[in-house]
Amino acid sequence: MTHDDSTAQLVDSLSPLLFSIAYRMLGSVSDAEDIVQEGFVRYLRAQTDGSVVESPKAYLSAVVTRLAIDHLRSARVRRETYVGQWLPEPLLTDDDPAHHAELADSVSMAFLLLLERLNPVERAVYLLHDIFDYSYDDIAKIVGKTPLNCRQLALRARRHVESEKPRFDVASSERDKLSQRFLAAITQGDVDGLINVLATDISVVGDGGGKAPQWMRPISGTVRVARLLAGIGQTIRQVGGRIEPHEINGQAGAFVVDADGALIHILALDVSDGAVQTVRSVINPDKLRHLGPLADMDALMRQTRPQ
Repeated sequence: MTHDDSTAQLVDSLSPLLFSIAYRMLGSVSDAEDIVQEGFVRYLRAQTDGSVVESPKAYLSAVVTRLAIDHLRSARVRRETYVGQWLPEPLLTDDDPAHHAELADSVSMAFLLLLERLNPVERAVYLLHDIFDYSYDDIAKIVGKTPLNCRQLALRARRHVESEKPRFDVASSERDKLSQRFLAAITQGDVDGLINVLATDISVVGDGGGKAPQWMRPISGTVRVARLLAGIGQTIRQVGGRIEPHEINGQAGAFVVDADGALIHILALDVSDGAVQTVRSVINPDKLRHLGPLADMDALMRQTRPQ
């Protein structure tokens, strides 16, 4: 095997793990991909410099985690000036549901938003230990703390996470049936049908980032949300669009596309206790580019204006 072949094999074998760590740290597909790529660049540079890397997995996990911690520290400043509600970049997970099943809850938008309340090092320690099964000794080397410090950080993070951890319906078949009814009711503009599948404390959150029309604050109330979503369905029909079911961040969701199949926005659902608890909509184009061609929002807005 040539050097190039072994490098390619290493990239193929470790990229999924490294991306999984970086994405859960950052809540951004594009930033996670950039950090993983930078991690491999540093690994190859170390090889070229003659450095001895006994475990590529340990080396790359450390580099990617440290880069993610640094990125999070700078991102927190940018988040303070973010226009409207901030949501993670959606991750399409319906390509291989069986592969994602075990870690589906840990990649949900609800869980990623909960992790936002931890500081970057707490987030890293918690994820590496509780989600990815790294030992405290290994984590200590990565974050520059003692194993005892890491144990304490993990305990504090775990208490915080467990107290507010979102619950999801265990049976994906039941979840999918409910989400199908929900999406069909939106498509048909069926207010009563929506009321029947919405939780009493339903909340709708939108992320336009100031770059696309979106709700600036969460919207709640069963009737209010049902009317809002039915109105969205009417607008989708008006522009010849459709709703395509997809698994988003390990949970039920959908792409909303225009007549040409270009993406307008995504919907990500939290389903538990036989009802839709939360609807999250990401329409910020910067957070959707990795999912495919984007719709022309200006053209769509013109179509929906009264003549």
